[in-house]
Parts: sequence; structure tokens; C-alpha cells
Amino acid sequence: MKKLYSLIISILLISCSNGIEKPRIGIAGIAIESSSFSPARTTINDFNIKTNEDIFSSYSFFNANYENKAKWFPTMRARALPGGIVTRESYEIMVNQILEMTKKTLPLDGLFFDIHGAMNVEGMNDPEGDFINRLREVIGEKTIISTSMDSHGNVSKLLAEHSDLITCYRMAPHEDAMESKQRALDNLIERLTSGKGKPKYKAWIPVPILLPGEQTSTRVDPGKTLYSKVAPMTEKKGVIDAAIWVGYAWGDAPRNHAVVMAYGDNKIEVVESAEELANDFWNFRHDFDFVAPTTDLSSAFNQAFDYLKMRKNNKPFIISDMGDNPTAGGAGDVTWTLDKILKMKEFKQKNGPSLIYASIPGPNLISNAIKAGIGNHVEGIVGAEVDSRYSPPIRIKGVVHSLKKGDRNAEYEAVIKVNNVFVIVTKKRKPYHYISDFTDINLDPKNSDLLVVKIGYLVPELYDIRGDWVMALTPGGVDQDLERLGYKNIIRPMYPLDKEMEDPDLSARLIN
Repeated sequence: MKKLYSLIISILLISCSNGIEKPRIGIAGIAIESSSFSPARTTINDFNIKTNEDIFSSYSFFNANYENKAKWFPTMRARALPGGIVTRESYEIMVNQILEMTKKTLPLDGLFFDIHGAMNVEGMNDPEGDFINRLREVIGEKTIISTSMDSHGNVSKLLAEHSDLITCYRMAPHEDAMESKQRALDNLIERLTSGKGKPKYKAWIPVPILLPGEQTSTRVDPGKTLYSKVAPMTEKKGVIDAAIWVGYAWGDAPRNHAVVMAYGDNKIEVVESAEELANDFWNFRHDFDFVAPTTDLSSAFNQAFDYLKMRKNNKPFIISDMGDNPTAGGAGDVTWTLDKILKMKEFKQKNGPSLIYASIPGPNLISNAIKAGIGNHVEGIVGAEVDSRYSPPIRIKGVVHSLKKGDRNAEYEAVIKVNNVFVIVTKKRKPYHYISDFTDINLDPKNSDLLVVKIGYLVPELYDIRGDWVMALTPGGVDQDLERLGYKNIIRPMYPLDKEMEDPDLSARLIN
């Protein structure tokens, strides 16, 4: 009896001890969306690199309460504006630094692997797969890795194998980015503190669909309906999480395609959940279309001018200049659209419509504008230093409307008024998402007649101020006309490039 009593006490003491002991969790990642069809190259200098405790500032949900849930060992998180392919040297420097820092944190119970999933690197087909494989060699097989991704990332089989828990955004635009990262961390913490450990089953299904985000937005169907099916799957007993990756259309590698995953401890539920989502995705394939009307640039302006003749409020007509969208990986300095705008007679008339163009890099003009000062005439060269395939650099002559220093992406901004066009010129490329991006440089996008932005689908703030909106099919490194890109390395057949392809095998692949 005494032996039994001692055994019970020992078990209770061990249980209490395990409950008090906090899991040791590391944080690391490299996040970028980089187009392999752009002539641009991304180097380590383009990344915003945070190390150690500074990493926590990237997570709005991370507070004192969260901090007490584990012993945290953040090493390095590098994030860059979408761009061109990452140089191999830069990739190796960042990965090796993370590996060396991680070695000093061992042993780890868990690792939060915070990536985008669409990084392209010189000479590599699967950078994130290589990265996580090298991390696994350092931390060992027992450490649970929870991977958080953008839904426009790519999940190779190698990445899926080494990710014990994996999730991605369920909204596009990505208004749930922080919610998704928190879900990845919460799942990791729960599996560690409960003692359940790694899930017993992971289902991975490659879906041979490759579509741009502008055709798979969750604002409209079928994307809205498709992604609404994800959360109910996670409520099934024995399913921890499920996810749908659209994939990255401007990468040319075997991993570039859609993927569905589900994982948990109930084999039947995990398999059925993954297969149901994969089949729904495939069955919806013909229904995907652009989130807004698309047309050529000339027709876009004809629609804009018709809108201005009959509009009943001051909301602007917005045109997305999509082909060189820097938020998708475009070089950001293609002058093709701007050159045509500056030649249009409508913007040279004294009482003609006003237009804001965002934006074009032009270090030469920036330097001249600083010397000239606000209110004075200036001229200089802008654009096509990186991508001159469609239009050469152009010379702009106008008046300096405003100047601003300090933005990390742009470094310096100047607004040059050319007749009725307000051209935003930057030292380095910068996407314009928020109203404050414009008001900070003395522009009022809400009351401009027209607004042309190098972007695809509109982010919420711009979407909310639109009077009407079209997306222009313009050329660039992230051309929305996928037929023009010239893929060489993706797995074929692939929808929509091969529209008459047979139905694929969408059965679940159970992976370890």
C-alpha cells in the first residue's frame, strides 16, 4: 500500500512539474515573394532583418500574457518587399546566420518557422524546403516545427514533411495575417503543453492549378466560398488545422502550384478534410476570375473618362497598373504606363481631370527635386534602370509639389506635377497601400479624379475610397497574362495553361 501511495505521489509531482515547466520555443524565418520573371535581383540589403527580442515587434498579438506562455528563443527574421530573385550569396548568408544562432538556443521543444513561401533563389528550385531541411538537421527530429505562411506561398513535399504543424492565411487581401501567425503559435503551444506532441497524420495534396492572387481573392466567389470551407474542417474532432495554398504564379519551379493540407490525430477525418477541400478547389477552377474588370490600358482610360462625365460624388476612378506590381514581385520601375499617361491630351488641358500616379523610382529626378525645392521647376530621368524591356527611361519636366524623407522603402519621395498629373517619384521602389502614404506627401487620393497605382487587387483602404475600379493588363515581371510568361520548369499539365487537361489524382498523400 505504501508503495502504491509513493507511486501516486511521484506521478502527481511529475505532472505538476511538467505543468509548470514552460516549453522552449525558437522563432526564425525569411519571408519574401520574388518573381523569377523579373530582371531584378534581391540582395541582403533589401531585407529588413530583426534579431533576438526585436522580432517580437513584428507580432501585434505578442504581449506580456503571450510572453509567459513559453520560454522564447527568437533568433532572426528577415522580411523584404516582394521583388526579383534572391541572390544565392544573400540567401546563404541569412540561412547560415540563422543556423548558427539557433545552435546556441538548443535544446528546443518547438520552433515557429515564419516564412512567406514564394522565395526564389538563384540556382534553387525549393529554397524554403532547403531552409527547413537545414534547420531540422540542427534542431533534431523531436522538435516540433510550426510553419506559418502566406496563402500565395508554395508547399513542396519537402517543406510539408519537415513542418509538423502548418497553416496559412484564409483571406486575400491578407487581413488575417496576424491571426494566422497567432494560430500557428497557439497550435504549437497547445501540442507542447498538453504533451500530445506531433500530429499522427498529415495529408498533403498537390492541386495542378496556378492562378494569380487577383483571380483568387476571398472578397468574391468562388474564392470566398472555397476558403469559408476551411474553418469548419478544423472543428472536426481529430483535425488540428487545414489550409489551402493558391501558390505563386510568377515563380517557375516544380513546386509552383496549389496545395491543400490537413493534419491531426484522426486519420479518417484528416484525409477526408484534405480531399474535400482539394476537390472543391478543382471543381471551382473554371469559376475563378479577376476580382475586378480587366482590360487594356486604353480601354481602362476610356472607362475612366466616361465615369468622370457622370459621377455623382468625389470618389476617384482607380486603375490598377498590374504588370509591374511591386507587391507581387515586379521591379516597380517599368515606365510603360506612365509614358502613355504623360502623352495623353486629356491631362494637358487647363481644366482637365487630375491624376495621381503611384509610383516610379527615379534617383536622378529625386536629386534634382531636392536641389530645386518645393514650388520650383525640375526635370530628370525616371524608371527603367532595372526593367527596360517594355519602355525606356523617360524624362519628366514639372513642378516640385512636395518632398519627403525617411520612408524605409522609398528612402526619399518627391511629387512632381506635370500638367494635371501628380507623379510620385521615389529613390527606391515603394508600393502605395494606405491613405497616409498619399497624405504624407500632400496628396488627397479621395478627391483626385483618377488614381493609378502599381498594385493588383486593391488593399482595403484604397478599395473603400474607390468610385469605380478596373485592373489594366499591363506588361511587367508579374504579368497577369500567364500565357506570356513562358514557363519552363513547372509541372505540366497545369490549369489554366492546359485548359483541357484530365482530372488529376486528388487523393491524400499521407506524409511523415
